[in-house]
Amino acid sequence: MAELKYLTGFGNEFSSEDPRCPGALPEGQNNPQVCPYNLYAEQLSGSAFTCPRSANKRSWLYRIIPSVRHKPFTVMHHGSLTDNWNEVEPDPNQLRWLPFTIPKVAEKKVDFVMGLNTVCGAGDSRARNGIAIHVYTCNTSMIDRSFYNSDGDFLIVPQQGKIFVTTEFGKMIVEPNEICVIQQGMHFSVEVFGETRGYVLEVYGAHFELPDLGPIGANGLANPRDFLVPVAWYEDYTVAGGYTIISKYQGKLFSALQDHSPFNVVAWHGNYTPYKYNLENFMVINCVAFDHADPSIFTVLTAKSVRPGVAIADFVIFPPRWGIADHTFRPPYYHRNCMSEFMGLIKGHYEAKEGGFLPGGGSLHSIMTPHGPDADCFEKNSKAALKPERVAEGTMAFMFESSFSMAVTRWGMDTCRRLDKDYYRCWEPLRSHFDPHWTPSSQKAKAGPGGCPRAAARE
Repeated sequence: MAELKYLTGFGNEFSSEDPRCPGALPEGQNNPQVCPYNLYAEQLSGSAFTCPRSANKRSWLYRIIPSVRHKPFTVMHHGSLTDNWNEVEPDPNQLRWLPFTIPKVAEKKVDFVMGLNTVCGAGDSRARNGIAIHVYTCNTSMIDRSFYNSDGDFLIVPQQGKIFVTTEFGKMIVEPNEICVIQQGMHFSVEVFGETRGYVLEVYGAHFELPDLGPIGANGLANPRDFLVPVAWYEDYTVAGGYTIISKYQGKLFSALQDHSPFNVVAWHGNYTPYKYNLENFMVINCVAFDHADPSIFTVLTAKSVRPGVAIADFVIFPPRWGIADHTFRPPYYHRNCMSEFMGLIKGHYEAKEGGFLPGGGSLHSIMTPHGPDADCFEKNSKAALKPERVAEGTMAFMFESSFSMAVTRWGMDTCRRLDKDYYRCWEPLRSHFDPHWTPSSQKAKAGPGGCPRAAARE
């Protein structure tokens, strides 16, 4: 497989031509009476025409056949892809899933679309405000089939097996420890190379963007130059039996036939594109004195709500880094949150729960549901010698955090049969260490005036 080329940057005004057709982009205008090579001009809008320029998203595609030429759509059954958040009763418990099962190809061939399973979500795709979290488990490539999502954007997190993604804008290879984003309305197809699994964060009504850095400054976290956008590539062939176009619309799947590939875009320009990012490029910010910073410092991408500082969804990672905080319990603190937290594990062992939370599985801590380190983690790290150490080496955990109160689907609660009913037991060994006769005198000697660790550090 030849190495793919990419454009670099986040949200830039890009332009690209397939090198087989030099000069395919019109000069000086978007929609000439006759396009170069007799192509059709088609605009793909990712925002309202009247959005402020800073938020206006659109690209112009120059294609062999416009995407409007297809047979009528008909309903396509998919039992475990849903936006019905009332299938089962609400459950405020801490929930954890064992690694989601990948079907064996000898038993059933399953491609990316048919392998999508909704775990949880909230909101309304019709009202354009909400979130859904899916897993994909598949073993077969999409052949003469493409998919587009009318409801929102897909942030795809491969966990097992790389995926080869063909889009209207070009091709991307996405490995585990990388992510890609396919924005609303973009046709794509997924090729796999064996048993494949990963996670999908879907947002309705907003696009992902880089988080504001505030006092961090101009640089840090996910830097714009590390995002990669595919270059133009086209195929021009007909399919005698029909090429299947699959649309996700109002939470349902629909399919239509056409006689040609939708990946017939010879050239394009604009700022509304698919893109990928390697998580190893994340520039980690962390505490260098004392205490545990909030996990928002690990935000890669955010989909903002209309409330300042509150996200429809944040994509947060917990990458390898140094832990050097003094006088501090270094693992994640015990927490109750006004946000919902879904966690997944790409590889390795999550620092707060070394056992039970496995690659390819997940957990959901709902709004105001208590969570935090298990008993073993607490006991070990309450007594550990505080010296500089590498944290999460060989590990990549992530979190989809949302302001929505998410409901679990029937598939997530029952059908998948991967719910760990014993999850709560990891906290049962926690015991009281309270000593009513404790005095601060011994700690004052260690910590400095007033028992303040910071005072000791200053001395």
